Amino acid sequence: MTRDFLKNARDRYDVIVIGAGLAGMTAANTLARAGRSVLLLEQHFKLGGLATWFRRPGGHIFDVSLHGFPAGMIKSCRRYWSREIADRIVQLKNIRFDNPMFSLSTTFDRDDFTRLLTDRFGIAPDVVGRFFDAARDMNFYDDQATTTRELFDRFFPGREDVVRLLMEPITYANGSTLEDPALTYGIVFSNFMSKGVFTFQGGTDRLIAAMRDEMIRNGVDVRIRAEVERIHVRGRRVEAVTVDGRTIGAGAVVSNANLKSTILNLIGSEHFDSDFVDEARAVRLNNSSTQVYMALRPGQLIDESCGDLLFSSTAPAFRTEWLLSRDVTSRTYSFYYPKTRPERNRCLIVASTNANYADWADLPREDYARAKADLARSTLECVEKYVPEIRGKLDHVEVSTPVTFRRYTRHLDGASFGTKFEGLAVSRALPEQVAGLYHAGSVGIIMSGWLGAVNYGVIVSNDVDAFLMNDKS
Repeated sequence: MTRDFLKNARDRYDVIVIGAGLAGMTAANTLARAGRSVLLLEQHFKLGGLATWFRRPGGHIFDVSLHGFPAGMIKSCRRYWSREIADRIVQLKNIRFDNPMFSLSTTFDRDDFTRLLTDRFGIAPDVVGRFFDAARDMNFYDDQATTTRELFDRFFPGREDVVRLLMEPITYANGSTLEDPALTYGIVFSNFMSKGVFTFQGGTDRLIAAMRDEMIRNGVDVRIRAEVERIHVRGRRVEAVTVDGRTIGAGAVVSNANLKSTILNLIGSEHFDSDFVDEARAVRLNNSSTQVYMALRPGQLIDESCGDLLFSSTAPAFRTEWLLSRDVTSRTYSFYYPKTRPERNRCLIVASTNANYADWADLPREDYARAKADLARSTLECVEKYVPEIRGKLDHVEVSTPVTFRRYTRHLDGASFGTKFEGLAVSRALPEQVAGLYHAGSVGIIMSGWLGAVNYGVIVSNDVDAFLMNDKS
């Protein structure tokens, strides 16, 4: 019999949150802590959005995006989630680069990057200091016309090797390019430079389980396999959502779905000013990703000198278009040692590349299958440089593409990092168009990634709480 995933759900809540990504879950948890009745609706059978995992026969658990985030996650998780979660966030201390320009290891913080830039790349210490200070002092209200390329030209003219060191990992972290506003680079880069790169020890499955338990303790009504069909608006005020054929009332709605699909599909352009709709349509989606998941047989270990994160490339220089090409020259390898999941004696590798949705979505079925097989083969050939004879040690290999991300997350074009910079202003302006309507998620690059998603969920939850407190309707 078909299961009713909305069984015993109430007819009305203070807040309905659509989508259980990190931003949606954080907003739901924060609002429930504030005493609001909250319904969290997730179309998938798992919570987490892109912060997710999957299991395969043989006891293998693959993390899709547990690859590294700034130290700020510790403070945010301790304050808005729980000490249990915060205490399991640990540093990744061996970040490696290997490309035709240089090969090096770093702890990926300001002190170590200062050492590298001065001693290895020969940049004057005062220039390095001024660059870091300029990046650290950037904020959303600064000049938004200067591009990241112009920022680098100002401090490191003609130094493509330095640009590669500083830019390549951030492009993998949030999809940013040299043509994006410099502040979108500076804010994210400075977050990492404060103390380095961190991860959650125990795996995404354990993290999301802890978050789910925390939400339920705080009173969030969590529902999976609950796909929202419509957000209802009356007289420029949100009033309800329809989910699986049932309409449930709400004092406010927070959408953790894609920004453009929220405005144009879940609500409809007729409920907004025409100028706002034009701005929303003009928002550019960020790029997607491919991943190759490799599981070694139980007991087969990887030498930890491979590093925790490895930015590997055969390209002669850094070019955004090369990072997106199906003719892959650059990959980021995430190495998962037994310490990642201390209770399991397993090693896994996830190789990630940035990618364009259209390069994969338009392929005929047979060509698509062949392209996935080619990506797996070429990735194994490349990783063998770092893990010799890996093919004989493997138990499972699997490939995901932008089409995969689109299928499971419903993100437009399988976008891994939400929208480009202009999306943040549109997202923030939603409640000015429709009272009680909010959006939280990966927008504007500076609000992407795990830390950005969590913090944006907090910001929006505070806005929602203030709205409900002052609402006289």
